[in-house]
Amino acid sequence: MPAGLSGRVTREGWGDRVAVIDEEVERSWGRRTCRRKSLLEVIKQTVLDHLTKKCPPHVQVVGLLCQTEKKESRHELLRRVAAGGGVFKNDKGLKCQIPGANLSDIANQADDLLESMESRDTIPDRKLLARLVIVREEARNMMGGGLLDERNDRGLTTLPEAEVNFLSKLVALKPGKALERMIKDVMNGRGEGADNIEPSAASHSEQESLTGVLGRGSVSGHKPRPVRPGMFLETVSKVLGGVYASNTSGITAQHLEWVHQTTLKILQEMAF
Repeated sequence: MPAGLSGRVTREGWGDRVAVIDEEVERSWGRRTCRRKSLLEVIKQTVLDHLTKKCPPHVQVVGLLCQTEKKESRHELLRRVAAGGGVFKNDKGLKCQIPGANLSDIANQADDLLESMESRDTIPDRKLLARLVIVREEARNMMGGGLLDERNDRGLTTLPEAEVNFLSKLVALKPGKALERMIKDVMNGRGEGADNIEPSAASHSEQESLTGVLGRGSVSGHKPRPVRPGMFLETVSKVLGGVYASNTSGITAQHLEWVHQTTLKILQEMAF
């Protein structure tokens, strides 16, 4: 079945029909009735082609990537997709037909979904969020310039306050288990990453006590939004790009790389 269609097939009631066709194809193969098998394959492909028209290739690929647990399998899938598609064997040993798609489109699709989820006050499904972050980052990493490829530039002129505050804390500490626990807590929605469950309107006295970067007053004067996984990695990549462009200390770059890789490792554990 073409990648990413499983959810749509199930929702629209086509799951049982496609499964029956698959079963009949297998039976026909066993009886060596090639003509019947060929006819069933045509019917199946017609049904799936109809569904595919409603679901662009890059959307299908994002769907399949979110269901692929092993990192190596996701990378192989991305390579196949970038090369024009073909037959892919997933983690469960099942073969499926995948379409060709642009890596930039895949990354942008995952990013659009992330932006929609992270703009809310609460995140009901952090597992799905973690999967989308992984898909976006891995698709970007496989592009020509890697994470710093110009096509990955979201066009942000200012960085989000909450993420900058948290990153400032991280770079002030030595990499290690304690730092990893801090990142893990925030990625799981604790501490600076806790959802906003209180009313958004803060009192004047509360706003006065808010702190910004390195303990200074908050630039906006309002309580920053929670730190979100997707936007946090976006911030790390943006800062890292600035470090490389300005030839800043190599230690700073190594520290940021460590933060980026550690965050991805934590999200992988959360996602599957």
